[in-house]
Amino acid sequence: MSEPAGALDGLRVLDLTGHRAQLCARLLADMGADVIKIEPPAGDDARRIGPFLDDLPHRDRSLFFWFYNLGKRSLTLDLGDPRGVEVLLQLARSADVIIESFAPGTLDKMGLGWDTLHRENPALVLCSIAPFGQTGPYRDFKADDTVLAAMGGMLYVNGFPGHPPVRPLGLQAYHSSSYFGAIAVMIALLARDRTAEGQWIDLSMQESTAAAVEHVAAGYFERGEAEPRRGTLHWSRFFRVAKCRDGYIMHCTLGDWTSLIEWVKADGKAGDLEAPEYHQVMQRFLMAEHVFDVLDEWVKDYPREELIERAQLLRQPYATVRPPEALFDDEQLDSRGYFVEVEHPELARKIRYPGAPYLFNGTPWRARRRPPLVGEHSGEILREDLGLDAEAIAVLAAEGVI
Repeated sequence: MSEPAGALDGLRVLDLTGHRAQLCARLLADMGADVIKIEPPAGDDARRIGPFLDDLPHRDRSLFFWFYNLGKRSLTLDLGDPRGVEVLLQLARSADVIIESFAPGTLDKMGLGWDTLHRENPALVLCSIAPFGQTGPYRDFKADDTVLAAMGGMLYVNGFPGHPPVRPLGLQAYHSSSYFGAIAVMIALLARDRTAEGQWIDLSMQESTAAAVEHVAAGYFERGEAEPRRGTLHWSRFFRVAKCRDGYIMHCTLGDWTSLIEWVKADGKAGDLEAPEYHQVMQRFLMAEHVFDVLDEWVKDYPREELIERAQLLRQPYATVRPPEALFDDEQLDSRGYFVEVEHPELARKIRYPGAPYLFNGTPWRARRRPPLVGEHSGEILREDLGLDAEAIAVLAAEGVI
């Protein structure tokens, strides 16, 4: 029985991105697109970023590269060589999408700017991802994830009042940009179905980061105010993280307040929260800091699992805060089959990867192939797509073009 098609089966994507934007094409590969990762003959820059499998540094053992390039094929190509540029242009003539993250103007200098690509393939969608977009006064500025998080407002609101801002965990600015890029590409493809015309998507990573901070823009445009740092108090003022005896939990005051406060009162820790006015949601909103201070004092000596189990029985929307490593043994994720094992034949072992970030019924997510070795698919792509014979491919390889 054949596997069901992916949502983007039949689409060809050329991925020219560096490590800051590789998630964008990975999201399309997850949905079935044939994504060709075009990288220099020495390998993509992400291959040199650790950690490495078994702590053995090697360009084919980077866990960082593996995550962002699952499901892709690899074609090595020296774009500093005119012959490499010509190969790319030939591939672009039959591609649906190109995603790139070069400095603005770089494609033009190569002879692969939008005007050229659009002339050669009017149906092509080009997505250019740059720190501050292709135009404007910051166009040529460089920025990493930390700078983008700061310039996008994400860093400013992260941390505790009266203390310095805190860098968000992970690479959230890069990821936000990649998600917006993938969405923009799919919208452009939808428009192409109606007009037969491709589009050039100019995506600013700074703008994407700002758009991903759920409350900052709304607060500014609604009230003309900059959002403050609130620690672990959610901007809605109805959630806050607290420390219990052996870990962390998240309080919530939007559930059945009567049953919650009766529980706290039975433990002798309710304080003034027994007052009738706290049955009003708005009072709990206005007095959120005090309410959570009292609840923090209540849970500080509770075992975490005991607290969460009792809260769930009472239909209280409490949650446990777990460290990342605990996710591997999470019962819910295990029952959903979230983590998937992908065969790496050259290693004679399977590697466990995070699974689908979404669920499609008719076109399900699946890991179609492991991340590619450097240049693993160069021969087959040049042979099948460009019709080059073995001798021509060998010449390109010998001269360092591929």
